[in-house]
Amino acid sequence: MDIIYGWNTFGDQLLQLPHNHLKWIQSISAGIDYMPLAAIKQQGILLTNTSGIHAEPIAEFVLGYLLAFSRGILASTQAQQQHRWVSDALRDQVFNLSHSTIAIFGTGHIGTRIAHYCHSFAMTTIGFNTAGHSAPEFDATFAAGANPSALQSAKFIVNALPLTAKTTGFFEQSFFEQLTGQPLFINVGRGPSVDTAALRGALDQHKLAGAVLDVLPDEPLAPDATLWDQPNLWLSPHISGGFEDYGAAAFAILFKNLQAYLADGQLIMNQVDLDKGY
Repeated sequence: MDIIYGWNTFGDQLLQLPHNHLKWIQSISAGIDYMPLAAIKQQGILLTNTSGIHAEPIAEFVLGYLLAFSRGILASTQAQQQHRWVSDALRDQVFNLSHSTIAIFGTGHIGTRIAHYCHSFAMTTIGFNTAGHSAPEFDATFAAGANPSALQSAKFIVNALPLTAKTTGFFEQSFFEQLTGQPLFINVGRGPSVDTAALRGALDQHKLAGAVLDVLPDEPLAPDATLWDQPNLWLSPHISGGFEDYGAAAFAILFKNLQAYLADGQLIMNQVDLDKGY
């Protein structure tokens, strides 16, 4: 077997065979942190992912929460569940997206698409990436460890970073403590990038106005987990990147790569840098 499309325990078993013929793995996901990257690299196996196909659905997911939060839809839903009419109090809390600042960690396909939509609402977009290099659709960019004043006062913070050794636990207590704008925090990246205990502390101490978690360190979330009942926390079951034609979009990447691979052994799309992990 030379090529695997997708990944499960069969792949792990194949890698352990001393004389396997595996040459290339095409993942059906963008994130590949769940795969044995050290063994893949050690055996000289090529790895490609589906990065790029998730940008549109995830950007729409994030935009939905930006609007639902800023226009009081989330607060109204909570009040409805409690049979409370909060017209006067909520009218003073809603705000326009225009001229609000959003900080997006990760300026790749997903982050760029989110920033594009935010510009349609006249928002200020600041991006964070490894070296602080400029990126399309961002008004300013910074290195991931930077602490500009715009971040401290941002109304929204979005995590769209891949999971690596450097981004694991990136959003921890000291990160949340620096914030002054009581933002809505949205995680559509990877669950282990966020220290859940620190996030809950930031919510309890009102450093955050709320949080949206589409990804968690452990999935699925246990039915008895206390996170379900955390105030001002909205959970979704890792669905932000889904869409009805996902299988066809993923297969299109495989097909283009397969044609190139059969022609000259090269891959033309989405090859993962195994040293970086994305």
